Amino acid sequence: MSRTCPLLTVQPSRGLVDEKFVITVKHLPPKQEVTLYSLHECENGNFWEAFGHYVSDPQGAVSGTDDASVGGTYEGIEPMGLLWSMRPVPGSKPGLRLRKKNVQTPVVVQIFVYMGHLNQGFREQVALACSPVERWYMAPGVQRVDVTDPLVRGTLFLPPGPGPFPAILDMWGIGGGLVEYRSALLASHGFVSMTLEYHSVKKVKADIHLLHFEKAFRILQEHPLVASECVALLGLSYGCYISLYMAVHSEVAKPRCCVCINGSHVKSTKTAFAPALEFFKQNMSKMHIDKENCVIWKDILLPISSDLDTKLDVRKIKCPLLFVNGLDDQSLPAAESAEDGTAGVADALVDGDVTVPPQRAALDASGRDDGRPLGQRGQTLRMIPVEVRDECGVQNVRCCNPGSLLRSVSLPVDEVL
Repeated sequence: MSRTCPLLTVQPSRGLVDEKFVITVKHLPPKQEVTLYSLHECENGNFWEAFGHYVSDPQGAVSGTDDASVGGTYEGIEPMGLLWSMRPVPGSKPGLRLRKKNVQTPVVVQIFVYMGHLNQGFREQVALACSPVERWYMAPGVQRVDVTDPLVRGTLFLPPGPGPFPAILDMWGIGGGLVEYRSALLASHGFVSMTLEYHSVKKVKADIHLLHFEKAFRILQEHPLVASECVALLGLSYGCYISLYMAVHSEVAKPRCCVCINGSHVKSTKTAFAPALEFFKQNMSKMHIDKENCVIWKDILLPISSDLDTKLDVRKIKCPLLFVNGLDDQSLPAAESAEDGTAGVADALVDGDVTVPPQRAALDASGRDDGRPLGQRGQTLRMIPVEVRDECGVQNVRCCNPGSLLRSVSLPVDEVL
């Protein structure tokens, strides 16, 4: 045993949540089994943890960046495994969700190193070393501005600098409330971003209308720091439907591109934005509970009809369109909707000038093509189509031909969102 105390370093100790950190442990005995462990207390007082099992090299060092975890909540070479594989500590109540509410404070994570390969009882053990880490959604210089227009309630995030910047209208689902962390992070990467609250957590607005979202689009587009021709729509879940609806029907909002995450173009109601929850209540017979007591909603919108009256006609969308879909989403038929929607776009593009047949390619971010899951993630995303960078600096896609339009790439959840 070396007389020098083990040294744990995490660099950078303060950074953005999507910024990779480098974890190193030195002054260990050669070939020593150790456990790297992360612990986070979220804003509601619940604790989350992750851990990986490592073996030191002949020099008595462990690198969380270059060395492979041989067990724990993740396996393999995963530099960010101590963050993306976090789970509630044993004994926590079920159904917890890790979500940052106050983006003006950091996510504080404690990183520990323990002797041996541990799977439980970390608090009863004495750590060899510990290092705190701060992860932020708001970079230095990002401004947070409340939006209090009579028709629009939301938060605007402005990146530092004179601009003009590309902008994003950020819309979440029917879970309700004002969710800010995604917009804050987008602003930290150079986008003006506005996140909307179009209904509260407890009550969906019955009078919600396209006018509300068009007004929000105009507020964003007319901001002096925004490049007015480079405003994108970003929607998650029901926000995806709103984004597609705007791109199809709005005469006011002309987005530069449209990104839809785990949503559907299928109409759940006859009117544009009538409460979707009411439709779900009326079709409860198609809902079921799985063995883990989770509610499975996706069958309510299945099967997807070929009747265009039952869904948005995405062929009318003139801007680049990107679907990002969790293949195991049980709330909405996101993957099925993307297949149906992009098939319609491909049919519309094959007009004599373009005859390249649709192609399908699946390759996860680790380079494997055998379909095996990554570690214990058990989740993949399909991105349709591939992304490019345009003259505005916006990462999006160009609708050039069905071959590129329908290319799909499966990526780990944490490396996309």
